[in-house]
Amino acid sequence: MLYRLLTRRFGLLGEAIQTRLDNATLEHLEQWTDNILDAASLEDVFKES
Repeated sequence: MLYRLLTRRFGLLGEAIQTRLDNATLEHLEQWTDNILDAASLEDVFKES
């Protein structure tokens, strides 16, 4: 679902981002999903809080 949201908001994702999503823990996926709501850029999504 996060992949779909990121693609819709920011366009095609690079291979590095796809790999990062594929290897992410559930905790990271949940955090990144929360971050997408306020993110102005793709980099903002992956910020550690």
